[in-house]
Amino acid sequence: MQNSDFDAGMAAAPVMPKVERQRLHDTVVEHIRRFIVAGVLEPGKKLNERELCETLGISRTPLREALKVLAAEGLIEISPNRGASVSKMSEAEVRETFELMSGLEAFSGELAAERITAAELAEIKALHYAMLACRAQNDLAGYYSRNQAIHDKINEAARNSALRQTYVSVNRRLQALRFRSNYQTPKWDRAIHDHDEMLKALEARDGKKLSAILRQHLLDKRDAVLQVPVQEEVVGAGSGLKT
Repeated sequence: MQNSDFDAGMAAAPVMPKVERQRLHDTVVEHIRRFIVAGVLEPGKKLNERELCETLGISRTPLREALKVLAAEGLIEISPNRGASVSKMSEAEVRETFELMSGLEAFSGELAAERITAAELAEIKALHYAMLACRAQNDLAGYYSRNQAIHDKINEAARNSALRQTYVSVNRRLQALRFRSNYQTPKWDRAIHDHDEMLKALEARDGKKLSAILRQHLLDKRDAVLQVPVQEEVVGAGSGLKT
C-alpha cells in the first residue's frame, strides 16, 4: 500500500479530527469502524499499522487495542503471520446475515410500535426530515448516518435488552454493505420510500405493518448487494484503498 493511495482513500472518508487522548480507546475504534463502513478500508484489505497511526495521530499500542475490539466484533481478522486485515464476508454469509437482520428489524418494529414514546417519535421524525435533506443534496454519508440513527432508535424503542444486544452485534457486520446498497440512485430512492412508509406506520402504531416494511426493506438491501456482478467484488466494493 502506497502513502499516496492511502491519502487518496482518506479523502473519501468522513472528515474527522486527530484523536484526542480523552476516551482514546473508544475514539480509535469508532474512527476505524467508520473507515470500514465508508469503504476507505475495504474488505480483505491488509491494514498498515504505521499509516493508520500517522493518519489518526496515535501510537501503535492504542491502535492494536482497538483492532482487538474490532476483531471481536467480526470487522477485523488478526492473523499471527499476516497481521490485521478487514474481514470479508462470503456471499452465503451476506445472504444469511441480512436474512437474520431482517427478522431482528421486523421484531424491533413490532415492539416499538407498542412502546415508543411521543418524544422518541418526534426525534425519529426530525431525523427523517434531516435524512431527506441529505438525499436532496446527494450527501450519501449524511443520509446514511441519519438513516442508521432511525433504525437504531426504533430498536431502542422496542425496549428489549436481549434484542438490543443481538441487533447491535449483527448490525456492525452489515453496516458497510448497508451503506453501499444505496450507491445506485433507484435503490436509494426506494429506501427513501420505505422510510416514508415506516414513519407512517410508526405514527399509526401499526406494529404489523411496520414489521413487514422493515423485513422487506432489509431483504431488498440484501438483494441490492448481491445483484452486483461477482467481478465487481460486491463484498469488497467501495472507494477504498488500492495496492
